[in-house]
Amino acid sequence: MLIRRLLLALLVLAPAHLVPGGAEAQQRRPMTIEGTTTLYERVITRPGATLRPRPDATGRAIPGFSVFYVYARGGEGEAAWLEVGEGADGRTAGFIRADRAIPWRHTMVLAFTNPAGRDRALFFRDGETVREAWSAPDRAARGAAFRAAAESPDGTGPVIAKEPETFVDITRNFYLLPVLSARMMEPERGPSARLLEVISAPAREAAPRQSPEALRDFKGAVVFVVDTTISMEPYIARTREAIARVVKRIGDTAVRDNFRFGMVAYRGSTAGRPRLEYVTRLVAAPDFREAPDALLRRVEGVREAEVSSGAFDEDALAGITTALDEVKWSEFGGRYVVLITDAGAREPPDPAATTGLTVENVRTLARSEIKQVAIYAIHLQTPEGRENHAKAERQYRTLTDFPGVGPLYYPVPEGRVEDFGAVVDTLADAILAQVAQTVGRPIAGIAPAQGAQPSRIAEETAVVAHAMRLSYLGRANAASVPDVVRSFTVDEDWTNPSPIRRPVEVRVLLTRNQLSDLAATLRGIIEAGTAGRLAPETFFGRLRGLAAALSRDPRRIAELQRVAGVFGEYLEGLPYRSAIMGLSEDEWVTMGAGARREIINGLSSKLRLYETFARQPELWVNLDGARNPNEAMYPVPLSALP
Repeated sequence: MLIRRLLLALLVLAPAHLVPGGAEAQQRRPMTIEGTTTLYERVITRPGATLRPRPDATGRAIPGFSVFYVYARGGEGEAAWLEVGEGADGRTAGFIRADRAIPWRHTMVLAFTNPAGRDRALFFRDGETVREAWSAPDRAARGAAFRAAAESPDGTGPVIAKEPETFVDITRNFYLLPVLSARMMEPERGPSARLLEVISAPAREAAPRQSPEALRDFKGAVVFVVDTTISMEPYIARTREAIARVVKRIGDTAVRDNFRFGMVAYRGSTAGRPRLEYVTRLVAAPDFREAPDALLRRVEGVREAEVSSGAFDEDALAGITTALDEVKWSEFGGRYVVLITDAGAREPPDPAATTGLTVENVRTLARSEIKQVAIYAIHLQTPEGRENHAKAERQYRTLTDFPGVGPLYYPVPEGRVEDFGAVVDTLADAILAQVAQTVGRPIAGIAPAQGAQPSRIAEETAVVAHAMRLSYLGRANAASVPDVVRSFTVDEDWTNPSPIRRPVEVRVLLTRNQLSDLAATLRGIIEAGTAGRLAPETFFGRLRGLAAALSRDPRRIAELQRVAGVFGEYLEGLPYRSAIMGLSEDEWVTMGAGARREIINGLSSKLRLYETFARQPELWVNLDGARNPNEAMYPVPLSALP
């Protein structure tokens, strides 16, 4: 009952005329949040709340952290009450005391990042302690003291809960850490951070913890994504050699049941160049139904193209997305993609960028809970591509950025085949060794990495593998969030604040309908910007027409002074910085054609990202028992918003 009440209360249900019930129920709507016209008021119940048939009647106990819509309020002081319902369909459930409910203005939630390479998040009793300590010159020392006190047997101190040791997967074990407030802390000296007030509300109970023997079933997969355009033949051959060497090494050892390879080949758009044959091709998927050496026959036929693709950059992002989409990553605990290329990646607005996604978009997809794939890049810096190296390096450092490690980017100066061979061998060995160590079946004959770059590969792969193990154990053990009532936390690491070490990230729960609405809005803005390219002063007039077509509040349309007015109210007040939401008409006209084009290109890539989310049903949580699939929800990262 707790699960059903919590899950149903999260949803904006189907329109009233589609909901069974009497006319009275169909006519009612929840109250809207003050200052808005479309956002319904919701509350989260405190432990000890009771649901009553009348405000003055005896009620039945309801679980803490249940979420309700507010239909009416009345009374004063301790007698103040709320009439509530589990959904927005007009059907009310009863009355609760107002002092047993906490307002939840936004559908903001926290999601834990992988804990590898960072300290576990701490949850504090009060916010003032956090603000004072974060602004102090000895911030790191205070953080260490808080952690030590929390781990002491008596458990005294301001910390009331810690993040679980294993990774909590918000998609596989959906949970709620509702964000009640988010405030920036910007000390005069030192890094800024968000102070977040949260309530913990797991959506379902954790399964019994499993023994460490669960790691015996851990499986790893490496998918090589290989550029097969002209000039790549020596590297293709050397990659085949590396795969064959590892396949022979695992031979009849026990690890043969825990490790597989795959390969994706990519070139570029075949539009106007049919002899390129393909954009991407899944040569072999890692498959435990076949023997480890089964893929060798398939990769033997991979050859470089016979014709040029027309530019130095190739469609690397198409190759990566093919690996992300066509491999069943859910079968593996260790998930690795290794890109091998001598060129940069095609990105929008390049018409030959077939995915329409940027490197940031593809990295977001790889790091999504359902994928959790680590991307490596081996960049062959050949003399022929000298003018392309700097751009490609920037792209691949962004693409391969891994939490707690940084970029998994390994250049090969001059593109020397022997040096490439050493790098690909070291990487394959490092991943194999980590999988073997995880399952407790070491492989003999793997020599320690020698040299600066091989040693770095081995060290960074050890951190990545640790993150993979934590994710795997979190899924196997159904790890749940700390059972705190109300607390404060920080979205940065106390010891070493850094984007790659953040313990939590703020997300916003959007339904399919809301994401579809958001995509339609972006599509209209892109069309308005493109149509007004020669006359930018017409842009805002087109936006007002777009807002009217999307049935926005007429008052907001008339007063539309900034781009944000075109979007729904569910994006207002979220703690993120947007490149477009705050733009005024004057700023749009005066910023210049290049800047306007850059904004439109960025929105186009976000639109493609939303379309990718929509095409992957495994990302969505049907919290209403699949009664209305359009109201399934996904916690969208703030970084993915426009």
